[in-house]
Amino acid sequence: MSARLGYEKIAVAVPVTVPYVRYSVKSAHWFIARALGALLKHSGLEKSAIDGACVSGFLLFPDTAVGLMQHLGLSPRWLDHIPMGGASGVVALRRAARAVQAGDATIVACVAGDTNHVDSFRHTIASFSQFARDAVYPYGSGGPNASFAFLTEHFMRTRGATREDFGKLCVAQRTNALNFPHALFKKPLTLDEYLGARPIAEPLHLFDCVMPCAGAEGFLVMAEERARSLALPFVRIRATVERHNAFPDDPIQVRGGWALEREALWEQAGAGPQDVDLVELYDDYPVITTMQLEDLGFAQAGEVVRFLRENTFTTEGSLPLNTSGGQLSVGQAGAAGGYLGMVECLRQLTRQPLGAPVRDARLGLVSGFGMINYDRGLCSGAVVLEAVSA
Repeated sequence: MSARLGYEKIAVAVPVTVPYVRYSVKSAHWFIARALGALLKHSGLEKSAIDGACVSGFLLFPDTAVGLMQHLGLSPRWLDHIPMGGASGVVALRRAARAVQAGDATIVACVAGDTNHVDSFRHTIASFSQFARDAVYPYGSGGPNASFAFLTEHFMRTRGATREDFGKLCVAQRTNALNFPHALFKKPLTLDEYLGARPIAEPLHLFDCVMPCAGAEGFLVMAEERARSLALPFVRIRATVERHNAFPDDPIQVRGGWALEREALWEQAGAGPQDVDLVELYDDYPVITTMQLEDLGFAQAGEVVRFLRENTFTTEGSLPLNTSGGQLSVGQAGAAGGYLGMVECLRQLTRQPLGAPVRDARLGLVSGFGMINYDRGLCSGAVVLEAVSA
């Protein structure tokens, strides 16, 4: 295998959020346009300076990224459409960084967003993939709750995890969310409330399940020199990986692509899990957060349940995790869910947090996970980001 090239002199800057709402009559195009507007406002750039774009959104159909460019009045010389759901943020960052390194673009706007009409989620899951259309939805098992109930039950039975273990993550994330202005969940959550919540698809109960909503996220990728000339706080990319359809012979998902790429990630980063100050893990259901803690090396193989019990996960904890509250307390704005952790990590490392800060944070890890079929998610990715001294 050829050596991976680094990401030297690439800057990631200007984290923006279009505030989330539970439902909206506006389109995905509208939310993404607001994200682009925020990127321009906070960077001081003219729209003509954006010569590259990465776009993700489930509800842009019948448009793709190129149709969206006409709506937005952009004329990029480099364009990518990332249809990878929760992995979209990591993958967009990777693609955009390489485009800037190659000279194919100077400033890339990475944006993701979706709307949430009263019935849009139902229509999305009915046609999520050919697999969903042919082999899942027609048999009455449509939607992610049933899939993740399947994965969660297997994980609990084979690994000894309990609902209390998953509840510890959900309660900590809610604590983090109470300081984050865009979180849709505003009330504290106790472990007793988590355990007593109504069942959705056993063993999942209400607070195990991500809530669909509408909103958008974005950031810019450019050369460090350009970021400095614009006086923009930025972070560096220490390492990043992605892997798709990992372990296809596993009869049920018990690990993701991170397990295949973990050594390469930390080798490129020149660091290890013990060096990371905050972690933003994709978290549509707590079982996936738990799986990532092991696959990415924070817990030793077979020890992740003990790791959950021995650590704390608020911004003041032993491992600050999903410091905005994550999707389980902020909400999942469609494809923007794959950007939420990235944008939060950028804010923390550039000393611009909207919620509670992780003090003196220098290294952050962001993961992505997307495109769930019945028994597994197909896309995995991760990035290690580094703060830059002023």
